[in-house]
Amino acid sequence: MKLSTLTNKLTVVLLSLFIHQTSAIWLYLDTLSSLQSVTSLIADGLMDYYTGLQYGQTIGMFSNPYYWWEAGGAWGSMIDYWFYMQNDTFVNITIQGLLSQVGDNWDYVPLNQSTTEGNDDQAFWGIAVMAAAERNFPNPPEGQPQWLYLAQSVFNTMANRWDPDNCGGGLRWQIFQWNSGYDYKNSVSNGALFHIGARLARYTGNTSYVDWCDKVYDWMYDTGLVTEGTWSFVYDGAKIADNCSSVTKLQWTYNQGLMMAGAAYLYNFTGEEKWKVRTDNLVRSSSVFFNNSIMYEAACQRSGNCNNDQRSFKAYFARFLGLTAQMAPENFEHIYNLLYQSADAASNSCSGGTDGHTCGLNWWHSGWDGYYGLGEQMAALEVMQNVRIRDRPAPYTADSGATSQGDGAAGTYVSSTNLDPLVIKTKDTAGAAIITCVIGFSIIGTAAWILI
Repeated sequence: MKLSTLTNKLTVVLLSLFIHQTSAIWLYLDTLSSLQSVTSLIADGLMDYYTGLQYGQTIGMFSNPYYWWEAGGAWGSMIDYWFYMQNDTFVNITIQGLLSQVGDNWDYVPLNQSTTEGNDDQAFWGIAVMAAAERNFPNPPEGQPQWLYLAQSVFNTMANRWDPDNCGGGLRWQIFQWNSGYDYKNSVSNGALFHIGARLARYTGNTSYVDWCDKVYDWMYDTGLVTEGTWSFVYDGAKIADNCSSVTKLQWTYNQGLMMAGAAYLYNFTGEEKWKVRTDNLVRSSSVFFNNSIMYEAACQRSGNCNNDQRSFKAYFARFLGLTAQMAPENFEHIYNLLYQSADAASNSCSGGTDGHTCGLNWWHSGWDGYYGLGEQMAALEVMQNVRIRDRPAPYTADSGATSQGDGAAGTYVSSTNLDPLVIKTKDTAGAAIITCVIGFSIIGTAAWILI
């Protein structure tokens, strides 16, 4: 889009806002102050879904129907907002939210999630605190877990769940045996382990993380979850029942982004040609998620059946595209142009609701499309603030100014039972079944007594 066109758009909208007080938001990308003004409205809209400060609600959590994992994703967006837009409005509330859910063992397995949490859920909180470490987000108070420590703890506890007995390796989707999806090994869980490991390698300089990344990537490639070549795709997952031989070939933006950015970090850190080639191919293949240079969720958006989780995926994809551009500069201009055009389209979409800046899902739509939610706000915010990758520094490392402190053994200072909840012995399964039956019969008996 030409600068004159953007200038005219901004002039029209400013007049409209002055006259009508609420109107469509258009994005003037070439002026920081205008971008800051627009994103501040969208960030406010995102935080409208936060319920952690309300009486009786859980600190760190967002309103129903948004699950715990998406809260971790949202805090990651607010860290990016602070960094890119240089706005500290939500710093204290973000720190409080991130620390409130660390759990007793400082590994993001809090009691309120410990029976339903999946590997991917834990990972998105780990990705958020990894960003906090890399961005020099204000450190937690003394005596509280530090950002790098938390990221290392998430990585170590996830790596400890590596399951070589089924499909030759990989992480299961779920942590606990009683949850649906425990028999599924998916790309988001394994890709997140790969992704966090790559960022820890670059931050700390510890090549043992690279060894883990090689292990995860090779397993995903051998299983068919990642393909290589001119078109390198990342597929959803596979079930262990057939030794992961039948891959579910759904493609999601955040899976592609996890692997793409992880490869870019490894290329930046190691300089190895294989990571450059993999990064380039994953970037090129990401074109399947753009329609006329506008980002969309290909697997569900055109059919109109994206669920609440899937409507947030573009947020992480935009974030990972920005990181990839900074880690692998050969791809910078291509990625920046995609982000710029998607950001302009997203700004067009953020014109709904009673506040006039509620964001929609379909950015190719002329104006607001009637969709709204936490995911829509996050996605629009991330794609807009990532056009600042040209003006803000790349993620810091321990050698380039990062201040967060960690511990390579974080997450290992607890019992093996807490570390490895994958295996429930036969007698434990039987015992759990008996307890379940006893509780079930008790409930039925109580209900019958009440009815009598």
